[in-house]
Amino acid sequence: MTNTVALIGAGAMGGAIGTRLLETGNRLCVFDLDADKVKALVDLGATSAPTAADAAAQSDVVILSLNSPLIVRRAVFGETGVASGAKPGTLIIDMSSIDPDATKQLAADAADKGLRWVDSPLSGGAPKALIGQLTLMAGGADKDVADAHAVLKHVASNYTHMGPVGAGQTTKLINQVLCGLNFLAVAEATQLALDAGVDAAKIPQALKGGRADSAILQEYMPRFVAKDYRRTGRIDNMVKDLNGAQDLARRTNTAMPLTATCAEVHRMLTAAGLGGEDQAALMEFFRGPNRERFEE
Repeated sequence: MTNTVALIGAGAMGGAIGTRLLETGNRLCVFDLDADKVKALVDLGATSAPTAADAAAQSDVVILSLNSPLIVRRAVFGETGVASGAKPGTLIIDMSSIDPDATKQLAADAADKGLRWVDSPLSGGAPKALIGQLTLMAGGADKDVADAHAVLKHVASNYTHMGPVGAGQTTKLINQVLCGLNFLAVAEATQLALDAGVDAAKIPQALKGGRADSAILQEYMPRFVAKDYRRTGRIDNMVKDLNGAQDLARRTNTAMPLTATCAEVHRMLTAAGLGGEDQAALMEFFRGPNRERFEE
């Protein structure tokens, strides 16, 4: 069965999701405020819509790829939002990474309008989306999550139903805690290797398969060594997610001292003007007095 999908938000992540959906035979109608981002998908075979409402009216499923609860709410419930155009029973799949409590309220408001909601944030970034290997964590009713999988199977190799609406977003916050701490640990270890005169570029191979191994070690230590700051994510987005994890920890009275330190490092880099850079720019925090040794 070929799905007709409305994509609301065609940024780096949304654009990759849209590209993959088109490549796997789905019909795609896209809306974004940035005309260039829309054109990039139209050039690949998508159609465009002048509003989110128009995109939803033409589609069976709506995917949101946006950056905050406020933007999601405007995109869905604004004057020309999804809810004003979608048919009753339309499934909204929110692939944004936002607060679990905000998600629960959004889903409740959508239900009042006869719309279904699944929160399905992701891990893996644009590169994994393009090859259909995202990791997705879904929250919602059983049938809704199963129906969402009919579309999301094209972009994901790992899709897990975590529980009711909001459970996907909670799992994503846990994912971000683990990723943030791993990024920081690998950057710190890279600097130690450089200062100690070890060939840091060989460390991922040396530790492959051991307990210290991880996808982040394999991908990012070589990038840290090479100062390869090509953007696949943003430091300020990690700040947003770590803030969300800390907010959840306060509500659940969970002690998270390591996350607090990790969040502060990310905030410091954002304050220094590096918020828009990739996680690879974490090395700027550790280079410190050794900066001149690694300047190009």
